[in-house]
Amino acid sequence: MNPILEIQQLTHTYSAGTPFQRTAVEGVDLSVMPGECVGIIGHTGSGKSTLIQHFNGLLKPTSGRVLVDGRDIWAKGGDIRSVRFRVGLVFQYPEYQLFEETVAQDIAFGPKNMGLAADEVARRVRDAAAVVGLDESLLSQSPFALSGGQKRRAAIAGVMAMEPDVLVLDEPSAGLDPRGRQEMMAMLGRYRQQRRATVILVSHSMEEIAANVDRVIVMNQAKVFMDGAPREVFSRVAELEAVGLDVPQSARIAALLRDRGIPVGDDVYTVDALARRLLALKGGGVC
Repeated sequence: MNPILEIQQLTHTYSAGTPFQRTAVEGVDLSVMPGECVGIIGHTGSGKSTLIQHFNGLLKPTSGRVLVDGRDIWAKGGDIRSVRFRVGLVFQYPEYQLFEETVAQDIAFGPKNMGLAADEVARRVRDAAAVVGLDESLLSQSPFALSGGQKRRAAIAGVMAMEPDVLVLDEPSAGLDPRGRQEMMAMLGRYRQQRRATVILVSHSMEEIAANVDRVIVMNQAKVFMDGAPREVFSRVAELEAVGLDVPQSARIAALLRDRGIPVGDDVYTVDALARRLLALKGGGVC
């Protein structure tokens, strides 16, 4: 199986040749496989947001290449517009981008720009609304009459309605309460399952990343610092803390227990996994 998204020696420098020159991403190599759920973490200024804006051509590399299905999106004769239909990007607080008269019209904006027939646009609007949990009765309302959480769902539905093969989200649960965060992750899981899509998630919540992704990419100082399964990345507590990153509380507790000789294992990084391991140890008389 070939990568659906591939980054080759990507570098992006802002304000090149001026006193304000700053390299936000430098020499990054990265491959994402179809159907993967990838989390990207890193401290503020590490290059996360700049990196993901290259995935669908919102930014053009200073050097290096971005390939979707093996094709360089910036090659001569390429079609950046079609790339943006295949790789959908949801910015942080997307609800601020709502603008149409009704929720349905807002969700339909992307599919209409794809040149789809009216009945296909209507189907996609209904399907996307169902995935994000918006009742059909809300589709005729103004998006500005919705609650904050409903607005965010509507905005994400607008990207999902284009049915991208790769869905990229920058802090999709920012500002939500714990229940809202859980619902957001469940919503993304439904989209991934129904569309067999690739999901790339940027988040500052280590717990959220640990519990929901197959793979974690850690950005630090414009480069990839770590890349591996959550159990591999979150077992390296000291290294993550050294670059200014927090780790899931469960991973921190597991590390402290290991330091005290309690064999919880080095693959514990979620609350559920830690609870199961401690209960198993208790049943075995270890603690």
